[in-house]
Amino acid sequence: MNDDKKFTLWVLAWPIFIEMFLQFLLGTADTLMVSRISDGAVAVVGISTQLFSAVTILFMTVANGAGVLIAQKLGARKPEDARTVAIMSINISVVIGALLSLVLYLFARDIAALLQVPAALLPMADTYISIIGGGMTLTAAMAAFSTAIRNTGNTRGPMYIAIGMNVIHVVLNYAFIYGAFGFPQWGLAGVAVSTLVSRLLATIVLAFLFVHSFERRVGWKDFLRFDRPLFRETMQIGWPMGVSSASWVFSQLILFSFIAMLGAKELAARTYMNTMESFCFTLGFSIAMALQIQIAHLFGAGRTQEAYRAAYRGMWTGLAVVMTNALLLYVFGSKALSLFTVDEEIVALGVALLGLNLLLQPGKMINMAMGNALTGIGDTRFIMITGVISLWLLATPISYYLGIRLGWGLAGIYVSMIADEYLRGFLVLRRWKSGKMLHPSAASPGRQTISAQS
Repeated sequence: MNDDKKFTLWVLAWPIFIEMFLQFLLGTADTLMVSRISDGAVAVVGISTQLFSAVTILFMTVANGAGVLIAQKLGARKPEDARTVAIMSINISVVIGALLSLVLYLFARDIAALLQVPAALLPMADTYISIIGGGMTLTAAMAAFSTAIRNTGNTRGPMYIAIGMNVIHVVLNYAFIYGAFGFPQWGLAGVAVSTLVSRLLATIVLAFLFVHSFERRVGWKDFLRFDRPLFRETMQIGWPMGVSSASWVFSQLILFSFIAMLGAKELAARTYMNTMESFCFTLGFSIAMALQIQIAHLFGAGRTQEAYRAAYRGMWTGLAVVMTNALLLYVFGSKALSLFTVDEEIVALGVALLGLNLLLQPGKMINMAMGNALTGIGDTRFIMITGVISLWLLATPISYYLGIRLGWGLAGIYVSMIADEYLRGFLVLRRWKSGKMLHPSAASPGRQTISAQS
């Protein structure tokens, strides 16, 4: 397959979509099985997931910056530079992951208490966080391998591996939760163990795929390489991405702590809604991820006119899909919630949020598509600045004021999330329309240029 076909939006997006959609289905099955333990177990998994998302920012800063640079270098016909960047990202991510593993394993209970986990759920949270967190090295390795491989244009490989990993995880979940196939009945601890086993197997296969992902095979000695100029380029793109992601994830973590202040039922309802909302934006997010890879490759090749137009095609395609899915969720959401829990109060809390979700998803899609387009050309500082301002001066304080102080509960927190997504979406859309970062002064010599009216 030649580069043009390999880096078209559809060729890049459909494996990412299938991977994410199957992860969604298997994640839903996972949540259903955990809900058979208790609604408290679901609440623990929900807030722990936010914690793990927060700490992964530390190694994803390098991996994400490397991913953009790999696609740009391949577009610029510099495969050796792309290979070196990928190797460095693996090394650094794994070291950071190992340090995080140690901290999460040793201080799991203290961290759970800091996150306002209800006292009755602390023993369960301690067990779950220490096991999953103790294996954060595997999460770091998986993320770095997958990001590097995808940005070479191979989105199918990580898809197949993710499918296998999630199938193994769900099967082991069933075995450990119900004591099936002769396995011990370990409850939530078993869910954590099955997660580690499936991630270990996935990491091994990803490593094998990674060493064959470039023109020249990656050997053991290559992992000793360090190229300072390329690392500087990686971090110039990556550190603003890290700050942006950290702002979003930590703000979500604080929002979850606000929800925990409302009570265990509200925390469980939000966790169930998180699972269901994944249905809305799974395809939209896969389009946004593919768009970033495509635009980075086009930008690296100097084809800025094509990159400029591709962003709008990706955004409109994503909006059509996301809105259709959000409408389906609005219509069938109450029935879907009843599959997760028999607690009528939790179901009622979730149903009350379905209408607000209709407003939330379009703003999120605009934000994802145009934000990823800007990321693909390396304009990550603008995204960082707007994200920090919107999340910490708008979303977080308004969440507390409406949700806690005024007593609007989950609805108040959703209103603040909607306001944040639309503000950031408007700003990144306006930035892309200006064509500022594709101007000759911001581009390499020889690149095509565009005007705002292109």
